[in-house]
Amino acid sequence: MSDQKFTLPPLPYDYNALEPVISSQIMTLHHTKHHQTYVNNLNAAFASQATALSTQNIPELIALQAKIKFNGGGHINHSLFWKNLAPYESSATKIDSAAPTLKAAIEAQFGSVNELIKAFNAVLLGIQGSGWGWLVADKVGGKLEIVTTKDQDPVTGAVPVFGVDMWEHAYYLQYLNNKAGYVEGVWKVINWAVAEGRYVSGVESEVGGVKL
Repeated sequence: MSDQKFTLPPLPYDYNALEPVISSQIMTLHHTKHHQTYVNNLNAAFASQATALSTQNIPELIALQAKIKFNGGGHINHSLFWKNLAPYESSATKIDSAAPTLKAAIEAQFGSVNELIKAFNAVLLGIQGSGWGWLVADKVGGKLEIVTTKDQDPVTGAVPVFGVDMWEHAYYLQYLNNKAGYVEGVWKVINWAVAEGRYVSGVESEVGGVKL
């Protein structure tokens, strides 16, 4: 484990590609500062863990679990988040053509895509403090559910179809206290093509050294 190095994955688009929904300034800071910090801290935590293992320092090993969970979750969540966003008005943001299977599942379970969005927005705006909102499936091609995770806790035991970062650093420089504006706008840059792939095939890609 001491040789393991996690890396910051590159964005699959330019920093300004999500404008006007999410500004280039936010994307640059969010990716190169916030996500990079999670990666750096995760690597440091595993280096400390290796030392603690070699010296059989059990109290230190226990203490490090919180750092690994927080920074590891931050790395996983952001790696998924970048990919489930797409350039504004690109073909991937059109659910009808990009996600026919997922759209049919949403309509069968929620009644319509608009009803899903309404329910999802209510969940996002109900998050107290920092956290994430997710559309998950209980298995590949399975039942859909809207869930939240606290702070940087990752989704476990389900397929993360797409997630929305509700930490203030994801929107505040642009939207200030207008959290609802960010929540309403983010749907214009959801990558339905990626969401379709996750729903149909699961998440089986390497994310900066993490197997999902």
